[in-house]
Amino acid sequence: MTTPVVTRFAPSPTGFLHIGGARTALFNWLFARANGGKFLLRIEDTDRARSTPEATEAIFAGMRWLGLDWDGDAVSQASRADRHAEVARDLLDKGAAYKCFATQEEIAAFREAAKAEGRSTVFRSPWRDADPAIHPDAPYAIRVKAPREGETVVEDVVQGRVAWQNETLDDLILLRSDGTPTYMLAVVVDDHDMGVTHVIRGDDHLTNAARQVLILDAMGWPRPTYAHIPLIHGEDGAKFSKRHGAPGVEDYRDMGFPAAAMRNYLARLSWSHGDEEFFTTEQAIEWFGLDAISKGAARFDFKKLDNLSGQHIRATDDAALLDAVLDFMALQQMTAPDESRRATLLDAMPALKERAKRYPDIIEMAHYILTERPLDMDEKAAGQLDDVSRGMLSKLTVRLRNANWTHNDLEAEIKAFAGEEDLKLGKVMQPMRSALTGRSVSPSVFDVLLHLGRDESLARIEDQLGAA
Repeated sequence: MTTPVVTRFAPSPTGFLHIGGARTALFNWLFARANGGKFLLRIEDTDRARSTPEATEAIFAGMRWLGLDWDGDAVSQASRADRHAEVARDLLDKGAAYKCFATQEEIAAFREAAKAEGRSTVFRSPWRDADPAIHPDAPYAIRVKAPREGETVVEDVVQGRVAWQNETLDDLILLRSDGTPTYMLAVVVDDHDMGVTHVIRGDDHLTNAARQVLILDAMGWPRPTYAHIPLIHGEDGAKFSKRHGAPGVEDYRDMGFPAAAMRNYLARLSWSHGDEEFFTTEQAIEWFGLDAISKGAARFDFKKLDNLSGQHIRATDDAALLDAVLDFMALQQMTAPDESRRATLLDAMPALKERAKRYPDIIEMAHYILTERPLDMDEKAAGQLDDVSRGMLSKLTVRLRNANWTHNDLEAEIKAFAGEEDLKLGKVMQPMRSALTGRSVSPSVFDVLLHLGRDESLARIEDQLGAA
């Protein structure tokens, strides 16, 4: 019987969920969901100085916004310190680990001397094979007994066969002299106890795998399947990480990207399904596999993200998109539109979303719906309303009062007027757009006229005629 797939995402709570971590979480989530398995969340909060409830909640918020739901309760690594220490003592009892009484000063002095003499700085503890009878009554760390000869091999789904010469591996500390477990030990114990079958993480952890399998092998525990995924780089080729000021997930939320677009874009960073660029989350789950992850680093490209985001906006049902825009407005503490304007927004949504890449684009295009008379005119719109334009609009308004208020009739009436006045259509439409919306960019003027209705449209034009 095949063991059910269990993946995990194990971030350190630093105050936000950064993009690299979000992509790692997404890959773990997709693989678990694609295989009918479980996706677990573990907060690696052993650094108590940096780990706060607020920082942990920021990670939860980022995960929730991305729609990456986890199975069961999130696990606090710090709460399991006793279990970690228990495993260290088990290894000691098995003879796979030893007590090391070397002080920090002695280790630092060894490394300085080795560096000066051009020797390996890998610390070889004199206590590894010492007779317990000569152990001093002093604090000690517990170190694993790493093999000194041969090689340690990890078969990685993404990286392939990776080998390290054992002479380059140190006897890593499992339990510090103050009794606290190290990250290396805690990760291995937690993954084993949580039943993790696949460890999918950044390839900056690849060297950790060489050391962590030593603990697994010493305990007689099965190794998980490893998949070390390439890191994300910026457009300049530099590593894209929180240490280099890369924004967190909440920044993309605040920029107005739909969560579905972020999932789509992050999935395409080092993973592919043929030539597919735009896909739904359901399709990603159906297609996702570790064998399609590339070794090469992916570059984060805002233009591609914008393009995908626009596609997702256009593909979204109008009512659902309105809800998303209203949620974004609430997040940004914008004034909520009343019921009448909400109805108009819904009616106008096909036009509003046509060229939008983010939610703020929709809000800007919908300014003419959300605003009150008299309109606040932007600079370009105001520049379109000179005396000549106002005179032209005054003549046109007379005709519009008696026009049938349908798209076809309004279009015919305005085109006829332009022909009679020997004007190009743009010379009529742009001043109309400015008078109706207060902006130089909007949906089609005919759509605007229909959305506003006869009375409001004519009142706005007359406002500008009176502003001369």
